[in-house]
Amino acid sequence: MFRRRAPVQAVRDLDVSVRRGEAVGVVGESGSGKSTLGRLLLGLIPPTAGAVRFDGAPLTGASRAEWRRLRRRMQIVFQDPYGSLDPRRRVGAQIADGLAIHGLLPAAARPARVAALLSQVGLDPSHAARFPHEFSGGQRQRVGIARALATGPDFLVADEPVSALDVSIQAQVVQLLAGLQRELGLALLFISHDLPVVRHLCDRVLVMYLGRVVENGPAEAVFAAPSHPYTRALLSATPRLDAARRVQRIILPGDPPSPTDPPSGCVFRTRCAHAQPRCAEAVPELRPAGEARAVACIRAEELA
Repeated sequence: MFRRRAPVQAVRDLDVSVRRGEAVGVVGESGSGKSTLGRLLLGLIPPTAGAVRFDGAPLTGASRAEWRRLRRRMQIVFQDPYGSLDPRRRVGAQIADGLAIHGLLPAAARPARVAALLSQVGLDPSHAARFPHEFSGGQRQRVGIARALATGPDFLVADEPVSALDVSIQAQVVQLLAGLQRELGLALLFISHDLPVVRHLCDRVLVMYLGRVVENGPAEAVFAAPSHPYTRALLSATPRLDAARRVQRIILPGDPPSPTDPPSGCVFRTRCAHAQPRCAEAVPELRPAGEARAVACIRAEELA
Protein backbone atom coordinates (compact mmCIF):
# COMPACT_ATOMS: atom_id res chain seq x y z
CA MET A 1 0.00 0.00 0.00
CA PHE A 2 1.42 3.37 -1.02
CA ARG A 3 1.21 6.25 1.42
CA ARG A 4 0.83 9.74 0.08
CA ARG A 5 3.80 11.91 0.97
CA ALA A 6 3.29 15.19 2.73
CA PRO A 7 3.86 18.22 0.48
CA VAL A 8 7.19 20.00 0.80
CA GLN A 9 7.13 23.75 1.33
CA ALA A 10 10.61 24.59 0.11
CA VAL A 11 10.17 28.33 0.73
CA ARG A 12 7.77 29.77 3.30
CA ASP A 13 6.70 33.21 4.53
CA LEU A 14 9.36 34.99 2.54
CA ASP A 15 9.38 38.64 1.53
CA VAL A 16 12.37 39.67 -0.55
CA SER A 17 13.15 42.39 -3.07
CA VAL A 18 16.14 42.95 -5.33
CA ARG A 19 16.58 46.49 -6.57
CA ARG A 20 18.16 47.54 -9.83
CA GLY A 21 21.92 47.75 -9.47
CA GLU A 22 21.88 45.76 -6.22
CA ALA A 23 23.53 42.42 -5.46
CA VAL A 24 21.70 40.29 -2.90
CA GLY A 25 23.35 37.14 -1.56
CA VAL A 26 21.47 34.06 -0.36
CA VAL A 27 23.31 31.68 1.96
CA GLY A 28 22.44 28.54 3.91
CA GLU A 29 23.00 24.80 4.02
CA SER A 30 21.97 22.49 1.18
CA GLY A 31 18.21 22.03 1.26
CA SER A 32 17.52 25.44 2.81
CA GLY A 33 15.54 26.61 -0.24
CA LYS A 34 18.11 28.88 -1.89
CA SER A 35 17.80 27.52 -5.43
CA THR A 36 14.03 27.23 -5.12
CA LEU A 37 13.90 30.92 -4.24
CA GLY A 38 15.89 31.80 -7.35
CA ARG A 39 13.63 29.75 -9.59
CA LEU A 40 10.51 31.23 -7.99
CA LEU A 41 11.71 34.76 -8.72
CA LEU A 42 12.37 33.78 -12.35
CA GLY A 43 8.95 32.19 -12.71
CA LEU A 44 10.45 28.76 -13.39
CA ILE A 45 8.45 27.41 -10.43
CA PRO A 46 4.91 28.73 -9.84
CA PRO A 47 4.23 29.82 -6.25
CA THR A 48 1.46 27.93 -4.44
CA ALA A 49 0.70 31.06 -2.41
CA GLY A 50 1.70 34.69 -2.45
CA ALA A 51 2.90 36.61 -5.46
CA VAL A 52 6.06 37.40 -7.41
CA ARG A 53 6.41 40.81 -9.03
CA PHE A 54 8.90 41.93 -11.61
CA ASP A 55 9.35 45.66 -12.13
CA GLY A 56 6.05 46.12 -10.31
CA ALA A 57 4.06 43.76 -12.55
CA PRO A 58 2.70 40.48 -11.10
CA LEU A 59 4.10 37.35 -12.75
CA THR A 60 1.29 35.11 -11.52
CA GLY A 61 -1.33 34.86 -14.24
CA ALA A 62 0.83 36.58 -16.87
CA SER A 63 -0.10 35.68 -20.43
CA ARG A 64 2.21 33.79 -22.76
CA ALA A 65 2.99 37.00 -24.64
CA GLU A 66 3.80 38.82 -21.40
CA TRP A 67 6.07 35.99 -20.28
CA ARG A 68 7.90 36.09 -23.60
CA ARG A 69 8.50 39.81 -23.17
CA LEU A 70 9.67 39.39 -19.57
CA ARG A 71 11.90 36.37 -20.18
CA ARG A 72 14.50 38.38 -22.03
CA ARG A 73 14.82 40.66 -19.00
CA MET A 74 15.56 37.87 -16.50
CA GLN A 75 18.25 35.23 -16.91
CA ILE A 76 20.13 32.63 -14.89
CA VAL A 77 23.71 31.38 -14.64
CA PHE A 78 23.59 27.72 -13.63
CA GLN A 79 25.79 25.94 -11.11
CA ASP A 80 27.16 23.24 -13.43
CA PRO A 81 29.17 24.66 -16.34
CA TYR A 82 29.44 21.16 -17.80
CA GLY A 83 25.78 20.15 -17.80
CA SER A 84 24.30 23.55 -18.73
CA LEU A 85 25.82 23.65 -22.25
CA ASP A 86 24.81 21.42 -25.16
CA PRO A 87 27.93 19.38 -26.00
CA ARG A 88 26.86 18.95 -29.65
CA ARG A 89 26.58 22.63 -30.54
CA ARG A 90 29.20 25.35 -30.93
CA VAL A 91 29.14 27.83 -28.09
CA GLY A 92 28.57 30.79 -30.40
CA ALA A 93 25.29 29.28 -31.56
CA GLN A 94 24.23 28.69 -27.95
CA ILE A 95 24.99 32.28 -26.96
CA ALA A 96 22.98 33.48 -29.97
CA ASP A 97 19.91 31.41 -29.07
CA GLY A 98 18.36 34.16 -26.96
CA LEU A 99 18.89 36.71 -29.72
CA ALA A 100 17.08 34.47 -32.20
CA ILE A 101 14.25 33.42 -29.89
CA HIS A 102 13.41 37.00 -28.93
CA GLY A 103 14.11 38.44 -32.38
CA LEU A 104 16.53 41.00 -30.98
CA LEU A 105 18.88 41.17 -33.95
CA PRO A 106 18.86 40.18 -37.62
CA ALA A 107 20.70 36.91 -38.28
CA ALA A 108 23.55 38.75 -40.03
CA ALA A 109 24.21 40.92 -36.96
CA ARG A 110 24.26 38.11 -34.39
CA PRO A 111 27.89 36.95 -34.88
CA ALA A 112 29.15 40.45 -34.03
CA ARG A 113 27.02 40.51 -30.88
CA VAL A 114 28.31 37.06 -29.89
CA ALA A 115 31.89 38.20 -30.45
CA ALA A 116 31.30 41.26 -28.26
CA LEU A 117 29.80 39.12 -25.50
CA LEU A 118 32.75 36.72 -25.55
CA SER A 119 35.15 39.64 -25.25
CA GLN A 120 33.07 41.05 -22.40
CA VAL A 121 33.52 37.85 -20.36
CA GLY A 122 37.24 37.58 -21.11
CA LEU A 123 37.23 35.07 -23.97
CA ASP A 124 38.55 35.40 -27.52
CA PRO A 125 35.79 36.06 -30.07
CA SER A 126 37.18 33.24 -32.21
CA HIS A 127 36.11 30.80 -29.47
CA ALA A 128 32.55 31.07 -30.79
CA ALA A 129 33.40 28.27 -33.23
CA ARG A 130 34.49 25.87 -30.49
CA PHE A 131 32.49 23.13 -28.78
CA PRO A 132 32.06 23.03 -24.99
CA HIS A 133 34.52 20.15 -24.52
CA GLU A 134 37.29 22.41 -25.83
CA PHE A 135 36.99 24.70 -22.79
CA SER A 136 38.02 24.44 -19.15
CA GLY A 137 35.39 24.63 -16.42
CA GLY A 138 36.05 28.31 -15.78
CA GLN A 139 35.84 29.11 -19.49
CA ARG A 140 32.57 27.21 -19.79
CA GLN A 141 31.11 29.26 -16.97
CA ARG A 142 32.20 32.41 -18.78
CA VAL A 143 30.31 31.12 -21.82
CA GLY A 144 27.29 30.57 -19.57
CA ILE A 145 27.54 34.15 -18.34
CA ALA A 146 27.81 35.45 -21.91
CA ARG A 147 24.71 33.46 -22.87
CA ALA A 148 22.80 34.90 -19.91
CA LEU A 149 23.79 38.46 -20.87
CA ALA A 150 22.94 38.09 -24.56
CA THR A 151 19.37 39.40 -24.24
CA GLY A 152 20.39 42.40 -22.12
CA PRO A 153 18.65 41.30 -18.89
CA ASP A 154 17.85 43.54 -15.94
CA PHE A 155 17.76 40.70 -13.40
CA LEU A 156 20.28 37.89 -13.13
CA VAL A 157 20.20 34.86 -10.83
CA ALA A 158 23.61 33.27 -10.26
CA ASP A 159 22.92 29.86 -8.70
CA GLU A 160 26.17 28.70 -7.04
CA PRO A 161 28.09 29.78 -10.17
CA VAL A 162 31.57 28.95 -8.83
CA SER A 163 30.98 25.92 -6.58
CA ALA A 164 31.82 23.43 -9.36
CA LEU A 165 35.04 25.23 -10.31
CA ASP A 166 38.60 24.83 -9.09
CA VAL A 167 39.44 27.16 -6.21
CA SER A 168 42.21 28.72 -8.28
CA ILE A 169 39.74 30.14 -10.82
CA GLN A 170 36.73 30.83 -8.60
CA ALA A 171 38.00 34.30 -7.74
CA GLN A 172 38.35 35.18 -11.43
CA VAL A 173 34.71 34.31 -12.17
CA VAL A 174 33.50 36.16 -9.06
CA GLN A 175 35.45 39.27 -10.07
CA LEU A 176 33.98 39.00 -13.56
CA LEU A 177 30.43 38.85 -12.17
CA ALA A 178 31.10 41.75 -9.81
CA GLY A 179 32.45 43.91 -12.63
CA LEU A 180 29.58 43.07 -14.99
CA GLN A 181 26.98 43.69 -12.27
CA ARG A 182 28.36 47.18 -11.64
CA GLU A 183 28.95 47.97 -15.31
CA LEU A 184 25.49 46.88 -16.47
CA GLY A 185 23.54 47.93 -13.38
CA LEU A 186 22.10 44.45 -12.96
CA ALA A 187 19.83 43.34 -10.15
CA LEU A 188 21.75 40.25 -9.04
CA LEU A 189 20.63 37.38 -6.81
CA PHE A 190 23.80 35.50 -5.89
CA ILE A 191 23.23 32.06 -4.32
CA SER A 192 26.27 30.56 -2.65
CA HIS A 193 27.73 28.46 0.16
CA ASP A 194 30.86 30.61 0.15
CA LEU A 195 30.30 33.29 2.78
CA PRO A 196 33.49 35.32 2.10
CA VAL A 197 32.49 35.56 -1.56
CA VAL A 198 29.02 36.81 -0.63
CA ARG A 199 30.53 39.35 1.75
CA HIS A 200 32.83 40.62 -1.01
CA LEU A 201 30.26 40.69 -3.81
CA CYS A 202 26.88 41.49 -2.28
CA ASP A 203 25.22 44.58 -0.84
CA ARG A 204 22.67 42.61 1.21
CA VAL A 205 22.42 39.02 2.39
CA LEU A 206 19.57 36.63 3.23
CA VAL A 207 20.36 33.72 5.55
CA MET A 208 17.99 30.80 4.94
CA TYR A 209 17.30 27.69 7.01
CA LEU A 210 14.72 25.04 6.10
CA GLY A 211 12.83 27.32 3.74
CA ARG A 212 12.73 30.41 5.93
CA VAL A 213 14.81 33.56 6.12
CA VAL A 214 16.24 33.73 9.65
CA GLU A 215 18.31 36.88 9.18
CA ASN A 216 18.81 39.57 6.58
CA GLY A 217 20.50 42.91 6.24
CA PRO A 218 23.56 44.68 4.79
CA ALA A 219 26.17 42.01 4.08
CA GLU A 220 29.00 43.74 5.92
CA ALA A 221 26.86 44.34 9.03
CA VAL A 222 25.49 40.79 9.15
CA PHE A 223 28.90 39.19 8.76
CA ALA A 224 30.57 41.55 11.22
CA ALA A 225 27.99 41.00 13.98
CA PRO A 226 25.52 38.17 13.22
CA SER A 227 22.36 38.18 15.33
CA HIS A 228 20.87 34.73 14.68
CA PRO A 229 22.49 31.62 16.22
CA TYR A 230 22.39 29.90 12.81
CA THR A 231 24.23 32.77 11.14
CA ARG A 232 26.86 32.63 13.88
CA ALA A 233 27.31 28.90 13.30
CA LEU A 234 27.74 29.39 9.55
CA LEU A 235 30.31 32.14 10.02
CA SER A 236 32.22 30.17 12.64
CA ALA A 237 32.93 27.52 10.01
CA THR A 238 34.62 30.04 7.71
CA PRO A 239 38.43 29.61 7.68
CA ARG A 240 40.36 32.71 8.77
CA LEU A 241 44.05 33.34 8.14
CA ASP A 242 44.25 36.06 10.78
CA ALA A 243 44.53 34.30 14.15
CA ALA A 244 43.26 37.38 15.98
CA ARG A 245 39.96 37.22 14.07
CA ARG A 246 39.32 33.51 14.51
CA VAL A 247 36.25 32.48 16.47
CA GLN A 248 35.41 29.23 18.20
CA ARG A 249 33.79 26.77 15.81
CA ILE A 250 30.11 26.17 16.57
CA ILE A 251 29.21 22.56 15.79
CA LEU A 252 25.52 22.09 15.09
CA PRO A 253 24.21 18.74 16.38
CA GLY A 254 22.40 16.36 14.05
CA ASP A 255 21.08 17.10 10.57
CA PRO A 256 18.50 19.60 9.35
CA PRO A 257 14.95 18.29 9.92
CA SER A 258 12.93 16.89 7.05
CA PRO A 259 11.14 19.64 5.11
CA THR A 260 8.06 17.38 4.98
CA ASP A 261 7.86 17.45 8.79
CA PRO A 262 9.46 20.67 10.06
CA PRO A 263 9.61 21.41 13.80
CA SER A 264 6.93 23.55 15.37
CA GLY A 265 7.80 27.12 16.18
CA CYS A 266 11.37 28.07 15.23
CA VAL A 267 12.63 25.66 12.55
CA PHE A 268 16.17 25.95 13.91
CA ARG A 269 15.34 25.11 17.54
CA THR A 270 16.16 21.37 17.26
CA ARG A 271 19.82 22.24 16.58
CA CYS A 272 20.11 25.47 18.56
CA ALA A 273 22.12 25.53 21.80
CA HIS A 274 20.02 28.46 23.04
CA ALA A 275 16.57 26.96 22.43
CA GLN A 276 13.95 27.15 25.17
CA PRO A 277 10.48 25.55 25.44
CA ARG A 278 8.86 28.77 24.23
CA CYS A 279 10.82 28.47 20.95
CA ALA A 280 8.46 25.61 20.01
CA GLU A 281 5.28 27.61 20.54
CA ALA A 282 5.23 30.02 17.59
CA VAL A 283 7.16 30.74 14.41
CA PRO A 284 9.34 33.79 15.15
CA GLU A 285 8.78 36.73 12.84
CA LEU A 286 11.57 38.75 11.31
CA ARG A 287 12.01 41.68 13.67
CA PRO A 288 14.20 44.77 13.32
CA ALA A 289 17.71 44.22 14.69
CA GLY A 290 19.49 47.44 13.92
CA GLU A 291 19.55 49.66 10.87
CA ALA A 292 18.07 47.87 7.80
CA ARG A 293 18.48 44.49 9.53
CA ALA A 294 16.01 41.84 10.69
CA VAL A 295 16.30 38.56 12.60
CA ALA A 296 13.83 35.74 13.33
CA CYS A 297 14.85 34.78 16.87
CA ILE A 298 12.93 35.56 20.06
CA ARG A 299 16.20 35.58 22.05
CA ALA A 300 18.26 37.66 19.62
CA GLU A 301 18.45 40.73 21.86
CA GLU A 302 19.52 38.89 25.01
CA LEU A 303 22.01 36.69 23.12
CA ALA A 304 23.62 39.79 21.61
